[in-house]
Amino acid sequence: MGKTKKKKKSAGGSTIALNKKARHDYLIEDSLEAGIVLCGWEVKSMRAGRVQLKEAYVVLQKGEAYLQGCHLSALASASTHVVPEPTRLRKLLLHRRELDRLIGAVDRKGYTLVPLALYWKHGRAKLEIALAKGKKAHDKRAAGKDADWQREKGRIMKHS
Repeated sequence: MGKTKKKKKSAGGSTIALNKKARHDYLIEDSLEAGIVLCGWEVKSMRAGRVQLKEAYVVLQKGEAYLQGCHLSALASASTHVVPEPTRLRKLLLHRRELDRLIGAVDRKGYTLVPLALYWKHGRAKLEIALAKGKKAHDKRAAGKDADWQREKGRIMKHS
């Protein structure tokens, strides 16, 4: 009796877009995953990699979370009867408990919600958002010095 090996289905996880500037400008406290409500042409554009998260941020309105400022440029082959709006407000899908916690942190503690990455997970687009505080200029310089020292330390350890 021959046993057949089942292939493990990969979780996907292929990155669509990263917000590299967010980790430089903000001190990341906590991050969580949110689903995102999209139109058909937006999914096609994401698959083509035509997304920018650089100037995007998350706003909380009426107890809901929305992604604002995310630029999703339409493909030339987009449907003719749909007028694509590249920077429209896109609703984020979060549990009520998560939303309540985020609303409390943003309102009372002065945090900001920043998108970090957009990726595919099991065929669905997911957005990693972070609860963050803005860095001052001296914090950014200190972080740069620390990164340089870590890099230099790695070189020293490698050669010795």
